[in-house]
Amino acid sequence: MAVHHGPADPRGRGGRTVAPASPLHGAANPAADMEAVPPVDRLPDGMLSPETTYQLVRDELMLDGNARQNLATFVTTWMEPQADALMAACRAKNMIDKDEYPRTAELERRCVAMLADLWHAPEPHRAVGCSTTGSSEACMLAGMALKRRWASRRGDRAPTARPNLVMGVNVQVCWEKFCDFWEVEARQVPMEGERFHLDPQAAAELCDENTIGVVAVLGSTFDGSYEPVAEVCAALDALQERTGLDVPVHVDGASGAMVAPFLDPDLVWDFRLERVVSINTSGHKYGLVYPGVGWALWREERCLPESLVFRVNYLGGQMPTFALNFSRPGAQVAAQYYTFLRLGREGFRTVQQASRDVARQLATGIEGLADFRLLTRGDELPAFAFTTAPGVTAYDVFDVSRRLREHGWLVPAYTFPAHREDLSVLRIVCRNGFSADLAAILLEDLGRLVPELRRQPHPLVEDKPRETGFHH
Repeated sequence: MAVHHGPADPRGRGGRTVAPASPLHGAANPAADMEAVPPVDRLPDGMLSPETTYQLVRDELMLDGNARQNLATFVTTWMEPQADALMAACRAKNMIDKDEYPRTAELERRCVAMLADLWHAPEPHRAVGCSTTGSSEACMLAGMALKRRWASRRGDRAPTARPNLVMGVNVQVCWEKFCDFWEVEARQVPMEGERFHLDPQAAAELCDENTIGVVAVLGSTFDGSYEPVAEVCAALDALQERTGLDVPVHVDGASGAMVAPFLDPDLVWDFRLERVVSINTSGHKYGLVYPGVGWALWREERCLPESLVFRVNYLGGQMPTFALNFSRPGAQVAAQYYTFLRLGREGFRTVQQASRDVARQLATGIEGLADFRLLTRGDELPAFAFTTAPGVTAYDVFDVSRRLREHGWLVPAYTFPAHREDLSVLRIVCRNGFSADLAAILLEDLGRLVPELRRQPHPLVEDKPRETGFHH
């Protein structure tokens, strides 16, 4: 959630006031509404008609970007109308109130069971999990469980020791938040050369008796690549043989956990690896549901400390709950169950394969423009990163991003973290709804821009970010 500040000017945001609505909008009381100039940074003194209020808000939202052209986000931007209708029917249902809405709670349970089976839990009926508002909350819950289990292992020594969590520097910002909020030392493996994610041996070398776990990312936000989860587990197995340290692994599968099971079934990354104790994913990314829903699963009950589960009875019934939030709508859970039921394994395979095909084709087309160098090709996550070729000096990736915005395309440009701050890239995420036709239009727009960019005397975008500029 962004942190917002009050108005810089008493008249409103930057001194701006909202103009009265037009009578052509068909207000129920046009004379009264036409005289109204509602403030934008304080509650108005009186009321407006619902029609005028709707139009005022709708007109302002019209200036947002087109979600279908947002190639920065992994978040789902299209669902079927039937899913929309289900979400509308469930938006008043409070997900936490399982006594009042037992069928919604049952849909959540079924989704957890389906994911446990999909991710090869050794005994799916023994796996435990819950829905969350997204992967960020799911990661926080998984991190809390890792820390509590570490404290239990350390016993009396835990209060005087500082726990640490090992991860690649490419992790999503929620892991940095977790370490900051819960006072855990973040031990990050930097990027080196053309390796843009976690190195298994380097991760093992950072572990000690105070390591609560290692986070492996199945689908890096920086370039769409999978981290080698099985190799990380093997390196930790070797560490345990040498030192006796038993370090668990959490897989942040925000995106890849809903791609790999369908497109890369032979890739071993999930609960088939005994060292993997928990997995999270975003239902609202490649789970194909509107924001916000995520999922956190533990391979069995012992991996989720009982001390973290709260039981409340003041909504009726005795309800166990493990979440950072309390009240939230049941709409997204219903939509997730709809999507699982609607597509099944074959449907998910078809949808994700289509996205990967578009990513590969688009990456190949961009590589063919000669001015660009691919870092990844969209053959893991349906997302890829690219930068300008070594001989390109007239413009940089920030110029490309700026010019693509003129055509409505949001393609983020950002710098990589340590030790590759010298590398600035563009990244394109291909999601359900971003078709081959749209990709062809994007490629045509980019192809038309390249000759113009070549004629620049030098890169033009000012105030380029000095640090990592993009986390989504």
